[in-house]
Formats: sequence, C-alpha cells, structure tokens
Amino acid sequence: MATITVERKPLSLLERTYIPNIVAGLTTTFKRMVKPTETLQYPEQRPAIPTGYRGVPTLVNDPHGREKCVSCQLCEFVCPPKAIRITPGEIANDDPNAHVEKRPKAFEIDMLRCIYCGLCQEVCPEEAIFLQNQYSMTGYTRAEMVNNKDRLYELGGTLPDQHYKWDKKKTAAEAASRGGHH
Repeated sequence: MATITVERKPLSLLERTYIPNIVAGLTTTFKRMVKPTETLQYPEQRPAIPTGYRGVPTLVNDPHGREKCVSCQLCEFVCPPKAIRITPGEIANDDPNAHVEKRPKAFEIDMLRCIYCGLCQEVCPEEAIFLQNQYSMTGYTRAEMVNNKDRLYELGGTLPDQHYKWDKKKTAAEAASRGGHH
C-alpha cells in the first residue's frame, strides 16, 4: 500500500502572526456586547411554556374542594417507571359521600422515577390527575422528591369536574316526590 503525501501551501506572514484569527474573535465579542441579552434571570424570569407541555403530575380537587380520585389504580398500573403508589381506602357508611366506592388512603408519586410521559393523565377516568406547568422540582433528599397525597393536592389545586361522582343521583322516588317526572 503506497503512502500518499499531501502538500500544504506555506502560511503567509499575516497568517503566521495569527492577527486575522484574533480580529475574528474580537469581532464576535464586540457583536455580543451590543446585542440584546438572551439570558433569563432564573428564577425571577421564566421562559414561556408551550401548550401541551407535560410537567409535574398532580392530583386535583373538584370545584367543591372534594378529591376526585377514586383509587381505581389505573395510573399506578400504566406508569412505565412505576413511580406511582396508591393505597386504596374505604369510605365509612355514615359518611355523606358513602355512595362513592373508595378514595385513596395514600397516594405517592416519586418524582425521581417519573418520566413525565403523561400516561397517568390520559388513563384517569375521573380526570383526577393532571400534568401541571411546573417544571422545576428540587429537593435536598430523596424523600423530599416523593410527593405524598397532601402535596399532590396542594400542587394541583382545583379543576372543573365533568363527572360529578360526589353528587348523588336522584332516584325515581325523589324525583316523583318533588313533582319532576323527567
């Protein structure tokens, strides 16, 4: 196999002094000095969040402040990294909301495992779990990065309810006694 030699042309005097490269670097520097700044002063300034952004998963209440989650555990089963843990809890028979099957006794999302895929929100039949626009979750320990039920409701807030699971359905006898035959 023959060796191929590539001939290089010799550098000129100007090129050997590196003056063109230094001038090019200074030109870039001076352009940046007069150009408006692109840096945001985080956390005081935050970038615009695009529509459809998938941020921190949270639990939401209905407009009356009642929890929407019924512990169906679909979000726990569909979660790819197994970041969600739900402990179902019973509702006492003397509770005004006894007509609803159950509510979560404990609900935890490990934010260190969460991959923000949004499957939990998509699968929830009660629209109880939503991905919020919050994107900066921090903590000093692993335990701080596990959001419990109270923290999830604190982050989630209240959203309109399309299911009205807490409202009792009127029976035919109640409707007849009020004069409404619909």
